[in-house]
Amino acid sequence: MAGLAACDRNGARAPVPEPTTPPMIARADLFGDAAREAGQLSPRGDQVAFLSPRDGVINLWVLSVDAMDEARAITDDRGRGVQRFAWAADNATLLYLLDEQGDENARLYAVDAAGAAAPRALTPAGTRAEILGVSAADPGGVVVSLNQRDSNWPDVVRIDIATGAQTLVQRNVNTGAAPGFARFLLDRDNRVRVGWKALADGRAEVFVRALEGQWRSLFTIPFEDALTLRPLAFEGATNSFLMLDSTGRDRVVLVRVDAQTGARTVLGESARADVSDVWLDPATNAPEAFSAEYLRREWRALDADAQADLDFLTRQLSGDFSVVSRSQDDSRWIVVEASPTAPPRSHLYDRGDRANRRLTTLFRHRPALEQAPLQPMTPVEIEARDGLTLVSFLTLPIGSDANGDGRPEHPVPLVVTPHGGPWTRDSYGFEPQHQWLANRGYAVLSVNFRGSAGFGKAFLNAGNREWGARMQDDLTDAVRWAVENGVAQADHVAIVGAGFGGYAALSALAGGSEQFRCGAAMGAPLNLATMLTSLPLTVSPWRDAYYLRVGDPRTAEGRQMLRERSPLFRAAQIRQPALLTLGGRDRGASRAEYDQLAQALRGRSAGLTYLVFPEEGAAFTQANRLAQAAVLEHFLGACLGGRIEPVGTAFEGVSLQAFDGASSVPGLSAFARRAAAPARPAEAPGEGAPTPDTDGAGGPQDAPKPPNDAAAPAP
Repeated sequence: MAGLAACDRNGARAPVPEPTTPPMIARADLFGDAAREAGQLSPRGDQVAFLSPRDGVINLWVLSVDAMDEARAITDDRGRGVQRFAWAADNATLLYLLDEQGDENARLYAVDAAGAAAPRALTPAGTRAEILGVSAADPGGVVVSLNQRDSNWPDVVRIDIATGAQTLVQRNVNTGAAPGFARFLLDRDNRVRVGWKALADGRAEVFVRALEGQWRSLFTIPFEDALTLRPLAFEGATNSFLMLDSTGRDRVVLVRVDAQTGARTVLGESARADVSDVWLDPATNAPEAFSAEYLRREWRALDADAQADLDFLTRQLSGDFSVVSRSQDDSRWIVVEASPTAPPRSHLYDRGDRANRRLTTLFRHRPALEQAPLQPMTPVEIEARDGLTLVSFLTLPIGSDANGDGRPEHPVPLVVTPHGGPWTRDSYGFEPQHQWLANRGYAVLSVNFRGSAGFGKAFLNAGNREWGARMQDDLTDAVRWAVENGVAQADHVAIVGAGFGGYAALSALAGGSEQFRCGAAMGAPLNLATMLTSLPLTVSPWRDAYYLRVGDPRTAEGRQMLRERSPLFRAAQIRQPALLTLGGRDRGASRAEYDQLAQALRGRSAGLTYLVFPEEGAAFTQANRLAQAAVLEHFLGACLGGRIEPVGTAFEGVSLQAFDGASSVPGLSAFARRAAAPARPAEAPGEGAPTPDTDGAGGPQDAPKPPNDAAAPAP
C-alpha cells in the first residue's frame, strides 16, 4: 500500500515514506561468545589476560600493555573452554579452572603467561577446586579449596605451582555434633583466618583462627541475616576484616570487624538498597568506595582519592561502570562500562597524578553490536497486592514508544523473564535477552519478586517458603500492572526462565490462569521435595537453611506444601504451549522428572516442545546455546507473533535430542527422537509415585541441586 502523502509549501503532495522495519540483530551477536571479555591486570600491571575464542572455543589470551594490538593465545582448550582464571602473584603464571564435563567439577590448571610451556593440571580430574587466594608473600603457591578427600566438605590446600605438590592447610571435618566449615577467608599472606558454618537452625556462626591454628567462635549471625553475610577481606597487617552484614538493621552495610572482640563498625550504608560492591586498595585491602543499587548502581567514596577517581570516571564515561581489576601498585585499573544501549567495553585507566589521568579503550566485548539498534531500559516500581514494591526493568520494541516516556503508544506482546537463583536480582544495564526480544517485537519485563537480593533483608526473607505462592503472585501482579498501564496486550503474554525462573514459568502455566499464553522453562526443578532431599555437594552445608527458605520435606505438612507447589504434580492444569529444555548433565534439574512431565503434557497442552542437550550441564557451550535460542525464538514467534531470524547455521555442531516439537522449527527434525517410556524415578521420602498420565512423577534418578545462578549466595 502506498504511503500517505503530505503537502509542501507550494501545495504539491510529497510522499511520506513507509515506516522501516528495524534491522534484525543476529542471535549469534547477542548470545555467542564475546570477542573479548574478563580482562585482568597482572600484579605489576604490565600485562592483561582475558578470555576470547580460539577456533570457536573460549581460551585464555595475554597482551602487553605496551603492545595492545599483539595479543597471543596461551591455552588451546578444545572442549568446554576456560571460564574462570586468576594471575599468580609471580606475575608470570596464570591459574585457570576448567569444568571439563559440565558437571561443576572444576579442575585447576597453571600456564606460563609467555606461552613458553604447555598448561599443567594442578588438581585431579573429577574433583572440584576453587581458588581462595594468591599472595605476594607466597609467589610460588596458590591456596584452594579442594574436595579430593571428602566430596562434601572441601579442605583448604596450598599447591606449589611449579611442582603441583599439595600441603594441607585446614582439614574440614563434619560431624553430627560439629558441622564443617562452609566457607573460608584468607588474609593477605594466604593464611586461613576466618571460617563460617551453617547451623541446623539456619543461623551462621563466624569463627576466627589464630596464627597457631586454634579456632574460636566470634559471633553468630541470625537466620534472617545469614543470606546476606559476606566476609570480604582482611585489612593489611591489622587484626580486622571487612564484611557485608545486615545484623540489627534491614539493609546490608559495609562493616569492619575486630577479629579479637567481634565488634563491628559501620563504614558504608545506603538508605534504599544493600551495599553490593566495594573498592579495596590492592596493597592493604583498605576500603575506598562502595556501591548500592536500587533502580541503578550508585557509588560513594570513602576518601578523597576515591572521590577524585569517581569524578574522573563519571566525566569520561557515559554508561554505568565497575572496576574489575587493579595493579598491585594501584597505578592501573581495568574499568568496564556498559549501558542498555551500549554493549560492554573494557577501558585501561592509567591513574598517574590527578593532572595526568588517562582512559584508553582496551577492547570492545561485542563489537558487532556497536552499531546495533539497541533499546533503552526503563526502571519501574510496581506495587504488589500486599503493598511491597517490586523494582522491575522494562524494555520496549523499536518504534513503540514515540514520545520516549517508557510506555508504548499501543499495547504490545509481552515476555516476562523471572530471574534464577532465586536469591539474586535483575539489574539495570546491558541485557542481551532484553535486546533480543525487543528487537523481535516484544516488550520485556524483568521483575525482582520478593526473595530477590539487594533490597534489604525484609524483602529477601518475604520470599521464605513462598516458592509458587506469593513469589508467583508478584509475577502475576507485574503482568496486571503491564496490562493496566497499556504496556501489554492482555492475551499476548509469555513467560520464559531458567533455573528458578524456569520453575516460575511452569508454575505460572500450572496456576490455572489464562494470563500467560505460553511459557518456556530451561533447567527447572520440577519436584521441590526431591530437589531438597537430593541437594548436591556444593550446597550440602546449607541443607537446613534450604528447608527453612523453601519447605521441609521431613514433615508431612512440609511434603504436602512442596507437592502442591511443584509443577510436576500440576501437569493436568497446563494447557498452554510449553517449551522444556534440559542439559543432560544439569545437576539442578532431573532428566527423569522432565521425561515424566513431558509424557503428562503430550496431547494435553496446545503444543509441547521438549529438548535435551545430553552433553551439557546448566551452562551451555556456544553451539548449543545458539541452537536453544533459535528454538525459543520460533516458539515465541508462534505464540506471540514476533519476528523470527532464520535458523541458518544454528544447528551446526550441536548435540541435541528433540523429543517433541521437532516439526515446529526448520532443521530441528534432524534431531528428532522417539520418546521412550519414562523410567520410574526414586521417590522422595514420604511420597508415593503418581502415575505418569495424571500428575507427573515422584522424584529424580540423579541428584539435582537448587536452581541457583552462579552468583547466587548460599541460603
